[in-house]
Amino acid sequence: MFSKGKKDKFTSLLTDISVNLKEASQFFLDHKISNPHDLKVFFETIKDYENKGDTIVHTMIKELNQAFITPIEREDLLQLTMVLDDVIDGIEESAALFEMYSVVQPTDHMKKFVQNIHQCSLEIAEAIELLSNKKLSAISPHSVKIKEYESNCDNLLRTAVKNLFATEKDPIKIIQYKEIYETLEEIADSCQDVANTLDSIIMKNA
Repeated sequence: MFSKGKKDKFTSLLTDISVNLKEASQFFLDHKISNPHDLKVFFETIKDYENKGDTIVHTMIKELNQAFITPIEREDLLQLTMVLDDVIDGIEESAALFEMYSVVQPTDHMKKFVQNIHQCSLEIAEAIELLSNKKLSAISPHSVKIKEYESNCDNLLRTAVKNLFATEKDPIKIIQYKEIYETLEEIADSCQDVANTLDSIIMKNA
């Protein structure tokens, strides 16, 4: 059972992961790419966020392995950690594709994906903060919003791919952009996995 009281080290680590994710998605949204140097800085910075996330995840796993008692079920803490890590891994994978394919002029559809992903990250950070403060009943609205943004990305993927085939003549660019669109949509799927995991934790501990 999730006991009331002061923050514990496990949810504090989850907060660290979610804050790092929020900062990474903010950078992804804000960083302007117009030349190869911008692209290099973009990828290297996102990679730094991903590395920081990995370090926190490793700390969480170490703490879970050593703990006798956890505030919520050990498996739930591990699952939530892993799905949060999937989100930032997806952001790093997308940044790597931008860099690998030399995308110095992101499309409007790419920008819309990133806007939705960033909104997901804001909802995730707020939900994890509520979890850390043992306010489980207040988490559900954030979970609902995450799922709405994921649905937006589903629709956006269909629109983006349809537009790509209708307007782009270069078959290589079609392949590259389609892969980027699909990878961005997968980040939103990972965000939904976070929401689903939070829903499960609420049901078990409310």
